[in-house]
Amino acid sequence: MPLTIDMITIDTPDARKLVEFWTAALGTKIQNDWGEFIVLAPNSETGPALGFQQVPDATPGKNRVHFDSHVPDRKAEVERLVGLGATEVAVHSVPGLVWSVLADPDGNEFCVGQAGEEL
Repeated sequence: MPLTIDMITIDTPDARKLVEFWTAALGTKIQNDWGEFIVLAPNSETGPALGFQQVPDATPGKNRVHFDSHVPDRKAEVERLVGLGATEVAVHSVPGLVWSVLADPDGNEFCVGQAGEEL
């Protein structure tokens, strides 16, 4: 049987703060709440759950794994996420794709892209 990814876990000094951001950003809900470890329900039947594990110290440096998402209106989605507490870090493009790099309230970077968009 092949390996499947059932959950992606993020270490954070404030699990509750990130759960508030990501439930609003993804339009999902809390599946399990054990205080210092909270799991969000997947927002699709095949998508992984997200876990937020409270740790005493933030991880230093740039995160090595990040989320990529694609939407029909990147600018509107970036505006919505910034309104929820994200920070826009950069905008990049290659032919046929533009994406914004954002950071959640803990500084974890993630990308929001739109196919076919021009800078």
